[in-house]
Amino acid sequence: MKIVLNFIFGLVLLQSCFAVESPTSNAAPVSHEIFNGLLKKYVTDKGVVNYGGFKREQKELKKYLDMISNNAPAKSWSDNEKLAYWINAYNAFTIQLILDNADQNLTSIKDIGSKIKIPFVNTPWDVKFIVIGGKKMDLNNIEHGIIRKQFNEPRIHFALVCAAKSCPPLRNEAFTAERLNEQLHNQGEKFVNDASKNKISKSEVTISKIFDWYGMDFKPTPIVETLNKYSKVKIDAKAKVNYNTYDWALNGSLK
Repeated sequence: MKIVLNFIFGLVLLQSCFAVESPTSNAAPVSHEIFNGLLKKYVTDKGVVNYGGFKREQKELKKYLDMISNNAPAKSWSDNEKLAYWINAYNAFTIQLILDNADQNLTSIKDIGSKIKIPFVNTPWDVKFIVIGGKKMDLNNIEHGIIRKQFNEPRIHFALVCAAKSCPPLRNEAFTAERLNEQLHNQGEKFVNDASKNKISKSEVTISKIFDWYGMDFKPTPIVETLNKYSKVKIDAKAKVNYNTYDWALNGSLK
């Protein structure tokens, strides 16, 4: 009973930490073409990021981020339009966060800020450097306070990229409402079958901590069943499940 109460308390605490009123506007759905062009130029098909390239085209990235900031999703947008917007916003602002701190010779996103990190207070994901619809927010607000709260879509964990090697690969194209389902499924295939992140055999798997940290988002589907939607190797239902150590090294080069 104590474990259950602690778990419930933890969920309430998380929700209160990340709670944010989702900004809205009367804007028409935005185009993600600027971000799409930058991603095609500076991200490989395996998700390796050329942050130096993004830095050299800072004006273009800022143009896209300003558009995101000034055109929050309207209530009339479709769910796919809203979700594509928020996934792209998270990924683009994460790139900007790395660029803002590139002079620190980062080896990891976790190098940003105080060396002593207090969860939900001063981690890189709690830096309030984002303004959307006049509301100041951080990356945690976007992921947990908006995306996970509003959309019942576990595949976001294959698409949101926090600049680390163990994250899913940053897609080298922007997400769009028209192709969102296809893109999210493809992200799942790329992520699950990447041997550097998930080692899969018929009888045993050693998988990303993402499936552990966000296990509740994938339920009630059993984890092996979830993996089998994407895995090239079909896993036995009673296969042994282990979790990898997460590699927080930067998913690209600053030069």
